[in-house]
Amino acid sequence: MAEQVRSTKLKFKGERVKKKRKRDTGEDEPTTSSGKRKKADDKDPETWVLPESVAELRGPTFIIHASDPSPISINLNSTTSRISLQPLDKDKSSDGPEAPKLLDRTPTDVSQVWVTTRVAGSPTINLRTGTGEGKFLSCDAHGLVSADRDARGPQEEWTPVVLPDGMVAFMNVYEKYLGVDEVAGGNLTLRGDSEEVGFAERFWVKIQYKYQKEAHEEEKKKKDGLATEPVIDESSSNRIYQSWGAGRSVVSVEDKKELKRARKEGRLAEAMLDRRAKLKSDRFC
Repeated sequence: MAEQVRSTKLKFKGERVKKKRKRDTGEDEPTTSSGKRKKADDKDPETWVLPESVAELRGPTFIIHASDPSPISINLNSTTSRISLQPLDKDKSSDGPEAPKLLDRTPTDVSQVWVTTRVAGSPTINLRTGTGEGKFLSCDAHGLVSADRDARGPQEEWTPVVLPDGMVAFMNVYEKYLGVDEVAGGNLTLRGDSEEVGFAERFWVKIQYKYQKEAHEEEKKKKDGLATEPVIDESSSNRIYQSWGAGRSVVSVEDKKELKRARKEGRLAEAMLDRRAKLKSDRFC
């Protein structure tokens, strides 16, 4: 009896297993009322695809960088609980099979997968490790990137920007961009202090098709009036970006001025409230 071939497809905990149904080749495909054949969506829900918009960034996420000579993926080392940038061609021998094209890459280990979540209506996302206890990717004011936080806060918020060529940049709460940096010894590390988007700050991001389809269905419901708009409108609250040159992208000067003015007014309002509360308490003392 021939030995059954074992599937090498990467599975995630909690995912439903899709049962295959046999279909007779002689049967006609379903048709619509107009007599045209209904196009069936035969794509595997777990197929890895490139997101076309920010709203599609959700669920298991594979992040790679087109480094030279080998592309790298952003991983979590489960032994040290630290982020590692792992070459994707490390196991390829000189006489082995040719490496797949960059955009055909898919994760082969759970350490390469992050889970993207977001608060409903928010333009920002959180990136949580797909292995271990689930830590959040964060960046401090000095640009140091880590994945050791159990809870999410401002430093764990990232604003994704889908660039014209399909690549993605990630901006932190300090309005700086995530990028790959070379340190002593030729090693690569992640930094979060880039002022603008260049080669080092551009990533290819892949998500599973079922989440892309889910985002499309939600968008269709909004257009048809079947779903209520979120409290925070992403189109109005998200920052404005400008692109020129080789896909270079930065935050507009006007937008930065507005943010600074709003923060200053907020601090003044807080100071006035504190002053009034203090005067009121002094009267009753």
